[in-house]
Amino acid sequence: MSTVTAADLEAAIRNVPDFPQPGIQFKDITPVLADPRLFRGAIDLLVAGFPVGSVDKIIGIDARGFIFAAAAAVKLGAGFVPVRKKGKLPWETHEQSYDLEYGSATVAIHTDAVHAGERVLLLDDLLATGGTAAAAIDLLNRLKANIVGAGFLIELEALQGRQRIVGPRVHSLVRY
Repeated sequence: MSTVTAADLEAAIRNVPDFPQPGIQFKDITPVLADPRLFRGAIDLLVAGFPVGSVDKIIGIDARGFIFAAAAAVKLGAGFVPVRKKGKLPWETHEQSYDLEYGSATVAIHTDAVHAGERVLLLDDLLATGGTAAAAIDLLNRLKANIVGAGFLIELEALQGRQRIVGPRVHSLVRY
């Protein structure tokens, strides 16, 4: 197990005021990714409680979720499946639209990416309003996946995104 703690990760996350627009306090995770000890520790903490062989696929949400999900998949000996923005996947897809604070968006997954009953773990860098994660879970439910958990590096608790995630156990490492 990692000797990295959530407090170590929080100390490395950089606040960038007014990015990408005025009034937004952006949580920059690149210092965590650039430090091999912190990056490895973040992966260890995200998959804690999931031994090798307990998960068939790790699902990563476009785009920073790919970083964590791919590394976790290697660690657990699981496959990696991307949930991407509409129009980015080259094969037949299921799509799910959802509302954002400033509009709407659509995510997609390949129709054959997950088979019925496969144990999947959903990972992303940030849980904010929960719209993207909820849409990804809807897609996984459509594929009849067994969603064993949803993990996030950061959770913005004031936005109450956790309440939109129905079904899997939600785990976040750093909460603001």
